Amino acid sequence: MATRHAHSGPPHRLHTLFEWRALAEIALLPFTWPMLATAPRGDGHPVLLLPGFMADEMTLVALKAFLRGRGYDVRTWGLGRNVGFQRRHAQALEMKIRHLHHQTGRKVSLVGWSLGGVFSLYGALQASECVRQVITLGSPINVDTGGGSQSPQLVKGLYRMVAHPMGPDVHVMQPRAKLLREHHLPPVPLSCLYSISDGVVPPQEATLDGDPTMVENIRVYGSHSGLGFNAMVMCIIADRLALPEGQWQPFKPQGVPGLVYGWMTHEAVPI
Repeated sequence: MATRHAHSGPPHRLHTLFEWRALAEIALLPFTWPMLATAPRGDGHPVLLLPGFMADEMTLVALKAFLRGRGYDVRTWGLGRNVGFQRRHAQALEMKIRHLHHQTGRKVSLVGWSLGGVFSLYGALQASECVRQVITLGSPINVDTGGGSQSPQLVKGLYRMVAHPMGPDVHVMQPRAKLLREHHLPPVPLSCLYSISDGVVPPQEATLDGDPTMVENIRVYGSHSGLGFNAMVMCIIADRLALPEGQWQPFKPQGVPGLVYGWMTHEAVPI
């Protein structure tokens, strides 16, 4: 079984305070292109990128450029800034997935960062016949219904201020979100990338229990705010997307990125 991370409670305060280290990850990205160039090329199928809370398509520029360079038909969600798990965005996303599938004649891979991963999971549940696989990056996809989110109070306060005064629980209680609320998983491969030094989403909320032939949790090193600019994250995404349709297998570090992965994460392995 793929197993949820054993961490409990909110992220470590130091990890939250030093989320600004994402700036260093962004600054280092140009120097990692030689490693990124070794990532496998894809088969050109459509990949839909979804931004995190309070982010828009501009935050996905590096990931979009990288995946296009690997040969994918990369799109972004086209809904502007992500201002919470709201019904109008959820409905539009389902329509977008179905349109892409119809337009290209191929199943769509979904890559969601933070809250974008929740949207990805929702989209895969609503339109599973159109989805090839789901990849989440530090996404709160496994929040306990009893205790609620363990994200820092500042993050939850921002959500209440921007999205809804009663917080994310209101949006999760929507009838359309019933499958998410009950922790149902879509019948497609699901890769959950998480970091134990994530200062926004704790690892137990970013990982899942599930059948290892369909679900995997992959630990990476980095901040929450830098996941979309993290070279190792990009290499892992490219590795997952390059798998032939219908031949999905759990992640096994390989090549130069695999060596770097082992060096950076030490004892960390997919769980």
